[in-house]
Amino acid sequence: MVNRTLTYTLTRTRGTLSFDSTTLEADKYMEQWPREGSTLLECIELRACTNLTITSSTEGTLDGRGGKWWGIPGIGYLRRQEHRPRLLKISDSKDVLVQHTFLKDSPYWSFLASAVTNLEVRYSRIEAWRMSHDSHSVVDLSAFNTDGFDMAGCDNVWIHDCSVWNQDDCFDVKDGTKNVLIERVKASGLGLTIGSISSNVSNITFRDAHMSNTVKGIYMKFRGAGTIADVLYENIVMDGPEQFAIWIGPAQQCDGCSVANLCSTDGGPCSLCWPDIPGTECNAPADAHYVNITLRNVTVNNPKKSAGVLLANATSPGVNIVFDGVVVNNPSSSPFGKDQYYCKNMQGIAIGGTSPVPPCFTDLTTNAKSVTGS
Repeated sequence: MVNRTLTYTLTRTRGTLSFDSTTLEADKYMEQWPREGSTLLECIELRACTNLTITSSTEGTLDGRGGKWWGIPGIGYLRRQEHRPRLLKISDSKDVLVQHTFLKDSPYWSFLASAVTNLEVRYSRIEAWRMSHDSHSVVDLSAFNTDGFDMAGCDNVWIHDCSVWNQDDCFDVKDGTKNVLIERVKASGLGLTIGSISSNVSNITFRDAHMSNTVKGIYMKFRGAGTIADVLYENIVMDGPEQFAIWIGPAQQCDGCSVANLCSTDGGPCSLCWPDIPGTECNAPADAHYVNITLRNVTVNNPKKSAGVLLANATSPGVNIVFDGVVVNNPSSSPFGKDQYYCKNMQGIAIGGTSPVPPCFTDLTTNAKSVTGS
């Protein structure tokens, strides 16, 4: 059954919500879109639900027809910025299962779980792209803010056997979230992300992931003070990342910026234009703490830039950062040359077969040991 409508809001729902195909006519009614005050309602929002299952007999499609909301590449964002509805939001709920869903072309974030306890998402996918499903062109990337699976203020989350191809964060752990396992996934966009954070998150694991032609890969980002602690990225493979494969540092963003100040730090601590344009800045926030961060068995093949960025504030350096078998094959020399990493204020060690070793880490790799022993 195909249903065409504008928005759904369901409150205190339990049981099973099943659908096969729903086309949300979000592209036809942008100016008349329902609001609460000045805030646009989500396409579908489920509030205060318990023991809820969202499913389909095959693969249920929610098509947000986001193209018109994204607007003309390079111009549409200037008009609407982030004043767009999310495709699916679940809030203040517990014991939720989402399965066999396909979220397509959301006007804004595709999926947001907010203050959900005990969430499982499985056998589901998200796509948002204008022209290409093989790379992220400048035109495709103008579909800003089409986040994949986002979670904020959540506890006990398991996302598995899912895929995302979009133009922003793919699987994203946001503020106030803890106890998350994301595994057996495919992602291409701005990466396997924690952030941007201005609070505390802890006990986060990403494992068994493949990322083809992604923009960023492993992406951890602070926009303000807080703590990101007890994080593991394990068994991750990236092929041909288009920007930095590994970024642990400040958020590279300019929220709410106009074209005139797009390269500024008005909308985030690190300029979107850094380090490519001389004079731009990338500043790690004070009191932003990375603690107990491990990357294990990470393989990056043929990145189009240097290996990555590892940056903390001198007043709150990263503590116990471990690279165990992190291998970047055939990286570009641009922009960081032989160092490969822009690495500052990180108390880290490199072990196993890690190569190259970040220049501000202690080198305890097998290669270093063999050289020392020779």
